[in-house]
Amino acid sequence: MKYLDEYRDPALGRELLGRLARTASRPWRIMEVCGGQTHTLVRQGIDELLPAGIRMIHGPGCPVCVTPLETLDRAMAVAARPGVTFTSFGDMLRVPGSTTDLLALRARGADVRVVYSPMEAVRIAEENPDREVVFLAVGFETTAPANAMTVLHAARLGLANFSLLVSHVLVPPAMTALLEDPDCEVEAFLAAGHVCAVMGWREYEPIAERYQVPVVVTGFEPLDLLEGILMAVVQLEEGRYDVENQYARAVRRRGNDEAQLALARVFRVTDRAWRGIGTLPAGGLELAPEYAAFDAVRRFEVGAQHSVEDPDCIAGAILTGARLPTDCRAYGIRCTPRTPLGAPMVSSEGTCAAFHAAGRTGSTP
Repeated sequence: MKYLDEYRDPALGRELLGRLARTASRPWRIMEVCGGQTHTLVRQGIDELLPAGIRMIHGPGCPVCVTPLETLDRAMAVAARPGVTFTSFGDMLRVPGSTTDLLALRARGADVRVVYSPMEAVRIAEENPDREVVFLAVGFETTAPANAMTVLHAARLGLANFSLLVSHVLVPPAMTALLEDPDCEVEAFLAAGHVCAVMGWREYEPIAERYQVPVVVTGFEPLDLLEGILMAVVQLEEGRYDVENQYARAVRRRGNDEAQLALARVFRVTDRAWRGIGTLPAGGLELAPEYAAFDAVRRFEVGAQHSVEDPDCIAGAILTGARLPTDCRAYGIRCTPRTPLGAPMVSSEGTCAAFHAAGRTGSTP
């Protein structure tokens, strides 16, 4: 398939692995930020093919996984209210809150619907003026522009029955928090190509400079990842800490001007809780005051949420790369894709789901 096969060529993959083996003179630890990258690494077995000593640390870049439990519990409380139609992408429906999930709420009669874009939620609001329609807006800089455009569209339509429950997070503050941790083992990052397609990579330059850590903007296909790892290792071996772009076919330094403009109009930066990491200063987005009428938190008073994680779930440690799914005593036993205890086992980008789909049962490099 054009535009895919050329990035999955086994011969080129073996060549890149050979160059990695010839380049690396000592062990290096590299974090891939994005869950989509994690899935490719694990599904293709790339992490197990790397030369001895090069270890991939799986990062927190799964939008479903980092959505805090309190937000999920608030979503359940809003969705359970009479007169509310609650909309979300499908993988959020099975993410467990403290006591239940959106799928179970729907089974008990709540109007919870899967949509394939936030604009679909706006259409539902237009067609059902007697109902309050709420969209669960989660994710990184990749999904936020579409949600910003949705708010602008709803404002133009004058919709008074549409709102967002916002839990957007930003990648650079999370990278900084990881690097500030005294136990951090990360020596280089593979930055998420789709985030950088929106935001560019200028935000990563001060991080690379301050912490002296290479950052390589990387795509998602097997050869993208192998080349990104090689570029990171070359920098580490040469003692450089620059921001480089492996994903040149999709990313430019300044990113997407139109998307950034929409973000700036609709959202403002705020402190934001990340599941497994905690509250990060300037770690996320909230609706700007002029669009507060679309804020579901303001529209629905659901009170304080007292959220409790399952004691067997180590999702926080997995999201920060401190532990592997196979370190979890519940992995594959109490916690499976059919009976997930935490978001990393639910999401298509979750590390636990990636390991389970690949049949991983023991320790990995």
